Amino acid sequence: YQRRVREAILSQHFIVKMSKGKKGVVHGESTPPKTVDKANVVPKKNLPVEEEGESSSAIISRTFILVLIALLAFFTRLFSVIRYESVIHEFDPYFNYRTTRYLVFNGYYDFHNWFDERSWYPLGRVTGGTVFPGLMLTAGFVYKIFRLLNFTVDIRNVCVLLAPAFAGKTAIAAYLFTKEVKDSSAGLFAAIIMSILPGYISRSVAGSYDNEGVSIFALIFTFYLWVKAVKTGALFWSALCALSYFYMVSAWGGYVFITNIIPIHAFILVLIGRYSNRLYIAYSSFYVLGTFLSMQVTFVGFQPISTSEHMAALGVFGFLQLYAFTNWIRGHLSPEDFRAVVKFLITLTVGAMAMLFFSGFLTKFIAPWTGRFYSLLDPTYAKIHIPIIASVSEHQPTIWTSYAFDLHFLIFLFPVGLYYCFRDLTDTSLFAIVYAIFSIYFSGVMVRLMLVLAPIACVMTAIGLSTLLRPYVASLRWWKSEKQRDLPAIKPEISLIVLIMVMSLGAVFIYHCVYVTSEAYSSPSIVLAVNSPHGRQFLDDFREAYFWLRQNTDVNCRVMSWWDYGYQLSFMANRTTLVDNNTWNNTHIAQVGKAFASSEDDAYSMMLQMDVDYVLVIFGGVSGYSGDDINKFLWMVRIAGSVDPTVKESTYLTINGEYRIDENASPAMLNSLMYKLSYYRFNDIAVAGSGGQDRVRNTPIGDKKPKLKHLEEAFTSEHWIVRIYRVLKPNARGKERIAKP
Repeated sequence: YQRRVREAILSQHFIVKMSKGKKGVVHGESTPPKTVDKANVVPKKNLPVEEEGESSSAIISRTFILVLIALLAFFTRLFSVIRYESVIHEFDPYFNYRTTRYLVFNGYYDFHNWFDERSWYPLGRVTGGTVFPGLMLTAGFVYKIFRLLNFTVDIRNVCVLLAPAFAGKTAIAAYLFTKEVKDSSAGLFAAIIMSILPGYISRSVAGSYDNEGVSIFALIFTFYLWVKAVKTGALFWSALCALSYFYMVSAWGGYVFITNIIPIHAFILVLIGRYSNRLYIAYSSFYVLGTFLSMQVTFVGFQPISTSEHMAALGVFGFLQLYAFTNWIRGHLSPEDFRAVVKFLITLTVGAMAMLFFSGFLTKFIAPWTGRFYSLLDPTYAKIHIPIIASVSEHQPTIWTSYAFDLHFLIFLFPVGLYYCFRDLTDTSLFAIVYAIFSIYFSGVMVRLMLVLAPIACVMTAIGLSTLLRPYVASLRWWKSEKQRDLPAIKPEISLIVLIMVMSLGAVFIYHCVYVTSEAYSSPSIVLAVNSPHGRQFLDDFREAYFWLRQNTDVNCRVMSWWDYGYQLSFMANRTTLVDNNTWNNTHIAQVGKAFASSEDDAYSMMLQMDVDYVLVIFGGVSGYSGDDINKFLWMVRIAGSVDPTVKESTYLTINGEYRIDENASPAMLNSLMYKLSYYRFNDIAVAGSGGQDRVRNTPIGDKKPKLKHLEEAFTSEHWIVRIYRVLKPNARGKERIAKP
């Protein structure tokens, strides 16, 4: 038996040795050298440390650090809960909270078919089919898990703390993404910066129950899975990327950013000669599965194949199929035949695609770009054509101070990381470059998109900081690895000074982040905080007014207000509103704006047609609250004028084109319904001799004693921020009732 084993081993050794020679073993022919397609091999350069092999203690310590970073991200965002109690912030989150409660207590089927008759009177709204349900489903799932484990929690607390919980996950996703682009050291830097960066904290503090609270995590995690799929070429990672993309689609309309960034990255890889089978597998599987899954979201429907915003992804998918096919036939045809076939295929494909797109646009099957998309390409488009988009403060262009406020020292290290990505160019670093360039542009067009810039700013800063500090840290180690021995020699004294300077900068950055988080981004709009000689005071006028409406008005009454307060009115006051923050019907909003801009007599006839029972206005002339309706009034005029040409902005300005509320104000302004409702009885509480000084505009008002004929004051909050008026209805004989003096 042993002799047979030795003979088998010797014969196998002889065959292997002969196969390595110049002649073939059997036929004696020359064996061609084995070629390796470098484009389809996973590059060893910049592989994560875990793939090269590392000790278990290093993995455990890194995991422990990431857990600490996630906890830091969570607890940093709790200032608002500690200071104001567990309360929902802003305006849109109240709609999200209301729909989440409906989902939890009525089930998904009723939620999906929910028709809300208390909004957009008399039209109503099909709520279940006009929302991105990802946020509500996530909160509902967490709530059900807690209840299943017998933890008695309120759905409100789940909604309040959901964004801080996802902030920790976002920091971990930033680590994973940066690790794939560079290495684990840079990934840890990215995670710690992401956990406290003001640009991301602005939409992830406790109580900020908005779509961005979960969608930024989905955005970064989708990008991580995409670069992982491109790097490995594995169908598994592509499928996970499509699933993450599906969650992103269900959570936020900003998924269109992913829909266009990934195909742009794939297209650039082909253009610069970095096409590979890995790219083909990653993109083809991602596009097919991701598109199919995204169409399952009711609000999205067939948009991925019928709107212009999604055509880039479809075009790149077709381009990759054509490119892969030409590569396949290259090995089966002579060069002359190959060139002829390629010309024919290009002509045929371009002609067919042009015909399909042209016919799609003619038949309106492919919808043109939306106004919001146009406003991203042209910042002046919305102000001219769609003023309701331009009226939103978060849709305004970003000023330079906002970058310094939200990014701090990242604006200086961002270009450094971008340089190192260009220097050590790989498929993954190219994606980071594409993401960075587009996010810089879009964040400049719209201040809200600072959220999209913040993650890549963390990544680029981490790459630049990690690469710059590597030789200084290595010079202080008594033991060096082979890679560290190749780094330039630096004196330990210089390295120590540099590290102290960097740590000092980090301390300033941490102080800035904590200060901004506690003072600027942790104040709910529903409760106002002001500093006075007696300390900090809280103005709770909004909840006071909404509670009065809930307790003192008929449950079926209709309240007219500007659209900013529609969501809060629907939930907190539980009353029917004419318009709200969904802004889907520009004509309806314009009608409300026209009523506020008209005289009381004209506005009264319009309010009767709209069945209005109460009118709510926000006024800051007494308290100094600058976000009142007088400051928003010109936007009401502009929106009304976009539908009714008879409403002109110039009518409400002075001869010199100034917007004033004093004695020099235009007659149309002084006679408008908004002016009368805001300044009614204002002069009665003014300090003697002040002439009715408006604290926001810092000027005395023009009409000292405006009188009301068809409305009467029903409620004014403690600090005069919220004012509610009752619309007087005609009596049984059809005569109008006159308000009491």
